[in-house]
Amino acid sequence: MIRHIVMFDVDADNAEDRNAKITEAAVRLEKLVGVVPGLRAMTVGANVVDLDGNYDFTLIADLDDAAALEGYATHPAHLEVSTFIGTFKSRRAAIDIEL
Repeated sequence: MIRHIVMFDVDADNAEDRNAKITEAAVRLEKLVGVVPGLRAMTVGANVVDLDGNYDFTLIADLDDAAALEGYATHPAHLEVSTFIGTFKSRRAAIDIEL
């Protein structure tokens, strides 16, 4: 199994706008389970401790294997969500680990 972890910063004018964007991203990302083959689970969470350098939110996705991760990356439903997040993200970091 592959765990795909991505952290994002959100470009927003205020906390309310940032939280609304994160909430919408979470809804869209979590709906990918059952749509993208090999995607077993998706957890999205907002940062709760405001420390310098922390990202605003993260996603943790569990996928069957590296082939499922490749399929996820190019799946039209995922690309649609990625495009949405791309309209407001200012920074992104990712890592993929084998479980």
